[in-house]
Amino acid sequence: MQAVSLTGGVLCVMMFVYATRLIRVTDKLRTGIVVATGALALFYVISMLLRLFGIGVPMVFAATPLGIGFSLFVVGLAAFNLLLDFDFIEKSAQHEAPKFMEWYGAFGLMVTLIWLYLEILRLLMKLADRR
Repeated sequence: MQAVSLTGGVLCVMMFVYATRLIRVTDKLRTGIVVATGALALFYVISMLLRLFGIGVPMVFAATPLGIGFSLFVVGLAAFNLLLDFDFIEKSAQHEAPKFMEWYGAFGLMVTLIWLYLEILRLLMKLADRR
C-alpha cells in the first residue's frame, strides 16, 4: 500500500511540476535524462551478466547506505522520466499527431509508472531491511 501511495504521490507532484513549468523540459534536460536512463539500463545489463559468472554487486543492491542512495537516485530518475512522458503527450497533442500516437504516449506513461512503482518497492524493502 505504501508503494502505491508513494507512486501516486510522485505522479501528482511531477504532474504539478510539469503543469506549472517549475521544471521545463528542454533539449538539454531531455538528453540528460535519456543518457542517465541508458547508463542505468547498461549498468543493470552488466550486473546481470556478471551474476551469471558468480560476481555480484552487493553494495548497490543491498540495504547499505550506498544501496539506499542508489535506489533514491533510480526513483528520482524514474520520476524525471515522467516529465518526458508528459512532454511527449503534450507535444503530440499540439502537433495534432495521428490518433494511434495516443497509445504510444499512454504506453510510455504506463511503463514509467510501473518502473517507478517497482523501484519504490525496492527502496522500501531496503529501508525495511535496515531496521
